Amino acid sequence: MLERLNDPELGRKMLKLVREKAARAVDRLGRPAVLMEVCGTHTTAIARSGLRGLLKGLAELRSGPGCPVCVTAAGDIEAMIGLARIPGVTVATFGDMLRVPGRDSSLERERAAGARIKIVYSPADAVELAKNNPAGEVVFLGVGFETTAPLVALTIKQAADAGLDNFTVYAAHKIMPPALRSLLDSGDLNVDGLILPGHVCAVTGSEPFGFIGEDYGIPAVVAGFTLVDIIDAVNALLDKILLKDFRTGNNYRWVVKPEGNGEARRMLEDCFHTGDAAWRGLGMIKGSGLMIREELAAYDARNKFGLEASVVAEPPGCRCGELLRGLIVPTDCRLFGSRCTPTSPVGPCMVSSEGACAAYYRYERGEV
Repeated sequence: MLERLNDPELGRKMLKLVREKAARAVDRLGRPAVLMEVCGTHTTAIARSGLRGLLKGLAELRSGPGCPVCVTAAGDIEAMIGLARIPGVTVATFGDMLRVPGRDSSLERERAAGARIKIVYSPADAVELAKNNPAGEVVFLGVGFETTAPLVALTIKQAADAGLDNFTVYAAHKIMPPALRSLLDSGDLNVDGLILPGHVCAVTGSEPFGFIGEDYGIPAVVAGFTLVDIIDAVNALLDKILLKDFRTGNNYRWVVKPEGNGEARRMLEDCFHTGDAAWRGLGMIKGSGLMIREELAAYDARNKFGLEASVVAEPPGCRCGELLRGLIVPTDCRLFGSRCTPTSPVGPCMVSSEGACAAYYRYERGEV
């Protein structure tokens, strides 16, 4: 199966079919179909493969709010920087968060100034860090969607079972369905189909995304992560557009079940409850965040360090917010490639490896 999913010859045959269907969709719509992916891994795969250019004039592939680092609100970034400034605190984080610019600093700059900031590769690494440094406080930055949140929940449970009193999580996890509903409710999102994140759906199942077709008349398809997977999803969306079939499809059936992963969902429910969360570019979205339950408040960094939510303005000129809402492409921002580059980012979409601006800059600059 994996060999077939990475078979370039199969990909070429499928692409030929997709281009033919896309041409028919152009005739039907009077313009190229606009398809949005809401997964940073898909964004990177599309850019790296050149698929956008291969479909130019036939279908437009546009990025949405699928990069977890990119959608982390500016207020949360300021809170994370504030944590790094507290004496005795070690901030444990994935590497992508390090260079996200805040108002006047970043975690990278704080580390250069002497703050204790450690890059970890899993939440469990942060627990080990706390065990090995009992005299200090370790705060793990919990950023991501339903994909990573169960691992963080498991980590909190392990810390509680071990009786660790120097480990907490700054929970900034988000869930995808409310964000998509908010985008669709805004009336600004002019797309003809959505490519859904396979790893998120592996946890949630495909059923929570059924509302997209039922309530908004837009088809959506769950996709895996190889190029063949993505071309297959585009092909399925074009079929749905041509047939006016708005039901959510699942093209990642060997991983995604309609009801999702029961054990991962139970883990989430044991440690988190849903609440309103601020998204960069999308604002406050009801029920879109995962907050640590009250009975586990000892492991909640917001509770332990008395952190309060703040509203922080976006960097001047930065259009990451519009990009995350699917209103523009990276090259529509006048900062792209000039003042904003991977070595000198202004906004998070140029920082993260899953950010649309970083992917465009690295793989598609010559195409635009």
